[in-house]
Amino acid sequence: MPQQSRRQFLKKLALRSSNAASEKTPTLVCVFLRGGADTLNMFVPYADDTYYKIRPTIAVPHPKSGMGAESSLKLDDFYAFHPRLAGLLPIYKEGRMAVVQAVGTDNPTGSHFETQDQMEHGDAYKKTAGGGWLARYLRTRFGNELTPLSAVSIGPIIPESLRGAPGASAISSIDEIRIKAPSENPHFLAKALSDLYAAEVGILSAPGKDTLDLLARVETLRAVDYKPANGKEYPDSGFARGLREIARLIKADVGLDVACIDLDGWDTHFVQGGAAGLQATLIETLSSGLAAFDLDLSGWRKEVVTLVITEFGRRTYENGSLGTDHGRGFAAMIIADGLRGGEVLGRYPGLNEAGWILGPSGLDVLFDYRSFLSEVLTRKMGLKNCKDVFPGFQPQDIGIFERA
Repeated sequence: MPQQSRRQFLKKLALRSSNAASEKTPTLVCVFLRGGADTLNMFVPYADDTYYKIRPTIAVPHPKSGMGAESSLKLDDFYAFHPRLAGLLPIYKEGRMAVVQAVGTDNPTGSHFETQDQMEHGDAYKKTAGGGWLARYLRTRFGNELTPLSAVSIGPIIPESLRGAPGASAISSIDEIRIKAPSENPHFLAKALSDLYAAEVGILSAPGKDTLDLLARVETLRAVDYKPANGKEYPDSGFARGLREIARLIKADVGLDVACIDLDGWDTHFVQGGAAGLQATLIETLSSGLAAFDLDLSGWRKEVVTLVITEFGRRTYENGSLGTDHGRGFAAMIIADGLRGGEVLGRYPGLNEAGWILGPSGLDVLFDYRSFLSEVLTRKMGLKNCKDVFPGFQPQDIGIFERA
């Protein structure tokens, strides 16, 4: 191989070099509930009688309804968890989970595609900053230090939020991260690469060795049957299996900065159900997957921040098909250390939709979604400000994290 071609080849494989080390930043795990989740039924405003009047068949029963396993789970004097969120209740009560009420966009269309696209690009309505907000975060925070495994999306495609992130990868399993080698023996090629790196001097030497170390760690992971911490297996769902792969990467210390994973199916126009039914099944999938993920990472909790968002909430009242139509504000979730956890943050906007004229109604949006994301990036992820991530945007102060 010619000298110049060899150098180009090595540069493509090179990981973050040792001279670019910086303070440890947690892995940001972004969960997107695609379809517009009805968070009003996830975090039930049971103290508001209007909730039960305008949702006669899909409301989740009051904590004191006497309906056993179908009753909502009281959080405080106003809010309760949907009963299928029971797996997250210990995390919430430990103060490691917070809910931010009335988050949303300025998008008036009610379009899944347009609103998801806007949120993933980190834009205001009909304005574009170019690329995805996570890609801009990665470039702002780490510059050229990004590695092949700095950003991973679980699934077949890279989401728009990572568009423009150098080296972002879409995988279904850690088993896909491998060197293509003769006879499926990666050690053969690893030895050849090691010889090439040994012949190089200067800046390529350290990142080259880092690359080989990473590949060795991944090979070790594949060679061992993964056992989650605390002896509890993940549920049998695609969402939980994806979280399991993220946990494996975090524990392997491969330089994972951002991980994205979707949970689809939240567009519940028809027969949504209340404590049981279509949405309840999705809530169980979300809750059980996140609970297993949190338990598996019990020794790494300071190194992980998990966000759960959706493109918009639903209408406050049920429709004629026993479901809910596209709305506006939703409740965002975060699991991390250092939170004002065990609270539903933000003012309750009420269930009166009369004031909204253009586009879909629903819960009023009191916090722009970029304020939620900005606070996470500046308080937990090492950014001084988000002017390069959300250009031209001035975030509101939500108060998600404890003050020093």
